[in-house]
Amino acid sequence: MPFYHMYEFNHAAMSPMRATADMTRLYFQNPLNPLTHTPIGRSVAAGCELIERMTRRYGKPEFGLNETTVSGVKVPVREEIVWSKAFCNLLHFDRKLGAKQRQDPKILLVAPMSGHYATLLRGTVETLLPRADVYITDWVDARMVPVNEGSFDLDDYIDYIIEMLHFLGPDTHVIAVCQPSVPVLAAIAVMEGHEDPLSPATMTLMGGPIDTRINPTAVNDLAEDKGIDWFRRNVIMKVPFPQPGFMRDVYPGFLQLSGFMSMNLDRHVNAHHEFFQHLVAGDGDSAEKHRDFYDEYLAVMDLTAEFYLQTVETVFITHALPKGEFRHRGELVDCGNIRRTALLTVEGEKDDITGGGQTKAAHDLCTNLASDMQAHYTQPDVGHYGVFNGSRFRSEIAPRVMDFIRTHYKRPQTAPALPESPFEVAVATKTGSTAPAASAKQEKPAAQTKPAPRATAGKLSDPLAEVLLAEPQGAADDLTAISGVGPKLQTALNGAGIFHYWQIAALTDAQIAALDSKLDFRGRIERDGWIEQARKLAKQPAEG
Repeated sequence: MPFYHMYEFNHAAMSPMRATADMTRLYFQNPLNPLTHTPIGRSVAAGCELIERMTRRYGKPEFGLNETTVSGVKVPVREEIVWSKAFCNLLHFDRKLGAKQRQDPKILLVAPMSGHYATLLRGTVETLLPRADVYITDWVDARMVPVNEGSFDLDDYIDYIIEMLHFLGPDTHVIAVCQPSVPVLAAIAVMEGHEDPLSPATMTLMGGPIDTRINPTAVNDLAEDKGIDWFRRNVIMKVPFPQPGFMRDVYPGFLQLSGFMSMNLDRHVNAHHEFFQHLVAGDGDSAEKHRDFYDEYLAVMDLTAEFYLQTVETVFITHALPKGEFRHRGELVDCGNIRRTALLTVEGEKDDITGGGQTKAAHDLCTNLASDMQAHYTQPDVGHYGVFNGSRFRSEIAPRVMDFIRTHYKRPQTAPALPESPFEVAVATKTGSTAPAASAKQEKPAAQTKPAPRATAGKLSDPLAEVLLAEPQGAADDLTAISGVGPKLQTALNGAGIFHYWQIAALTDAQIAALDSKLDFRGRIERDGWIEQARKLAKQPAEG
């Protein structure tokens, strides 16, 4: 019997036991049962819930993002499909802002097609929604797609990305999380090579395997050790009856999940043991956090065989993209064509799936992209999932991503000229300082910065001279409290001589225009409403 069919048979065979365990759990949780509030009753109920959850098939979760907060006001959010094909739906989280429309950046969030559903990025979407118009790729479970819909491979994936960018229009910003970093980079290289006017303004690659030869992990080693023929023989299976995709060749999601869990098996065993103890102790909050995480983590989808095998061979075995051998529809993909799409790469210091430096390698490939359109950030003390989810993502990574997007809000009409001398990519640290990228192929002497002009008694020809300060008056204000100002922009404002809310609140039209030109803000002061925000913040009492 084929392995996938055996898996389905075992799942069906355990249905009576699963139902019995669930019924027993309900019996021992019934408030009318005298055993409910005893240690024995709670232990039996906890054990039965563990059995039911460990033998259950987890369906696709919901995003459940019904509202968000924009500029301090709660607004409803409606999830809608705006573009659809056989293997993917494009979801739009439409914020119902009413008459007050905002010029927030339009973000295409490309979810990984690696076994989990797009809802794995629920926290990512939730964090971006207050400051962005968010769209996300919702990949379809391959076993739910009938065979007559045709195949889906890496070339089709790239075509889907290009078509979605065409649908969304100009000045879209792309964020690729993990696996899609490679096809997204390739798609943008193809678009730039064809001088496509709808190529995105920025691309942010997060924890993506651009060059897996750098600091290879267990995932990378497995692919190289086994070879593509081993994967073709051992992990490709046909979808069993009665699924809609019956007889389609797929890489089953349960195999991918088994691989993920085996990498940290002790951690998952401990988590379930603690879950049992929380249930017995009546710690409902901790138990609910466990349920929320594993309801998402254990929900998996199948991948088409052709997409999976092509990805394994191209990305993890032959390393086609970093070697300059990657092809799309027979056409050689040259990342050197990327000249008008700004590039930000983000990595986690403790990532055990995508090794350090693998994502940053994208900068080495974009040889004709100006240095001021490139940035890299490594987040300390986070693993793979911490790169796009969790408290560190919300407080430290997301603000940097949004700052980069707003800095490069619009795609330049013409490619910025490259300096005559080679250059390095600035690498951000947690404290906001920068250092040259160690893996950059090009080098550039550190630029000598001139002191920013300051106000002088007799010099009023510069409209900014009346408002700029040589140093803060007392403690400087936290300018990042203004929506649209991140750590990078705060540093730029401080360098120009702006340290306080009252300085921004007092800007005249002429000073706004001068500051906009001086720091290349491209209209963001008016677009994001800095003046009104600064006035409100300036009226608030200082915290003691």
